[in-house]
Amino acid sequence: MAIPNVKRFRPYCPTCSDNFTVMAVLPKEADVDRYLADAVVRHDHKAFQEAKAGHFKVRVGQQKQKKAK
Repeated sequence: MAIPNVKRFRPYCPTCSDNFTVMAVLPKEADVDRYLADAVVRHDHKAFQEAKAGHFKVRVGQQKQKKAK
């Protein structure tokens, strides 16, 4: 079940040279640009790069087997 007032933001991290996803519930009077700037400063670059690398790896057992003729 989704939370109705959650907003998804995709700020750009210059250190990682990539966008990352931040999901947050912000009050109406909050400054979104300042929040996103703070989120980029607090962004964990090492964990993001490791998760991204692990996402695209293919396990050996899932590769297609070539049939021998």
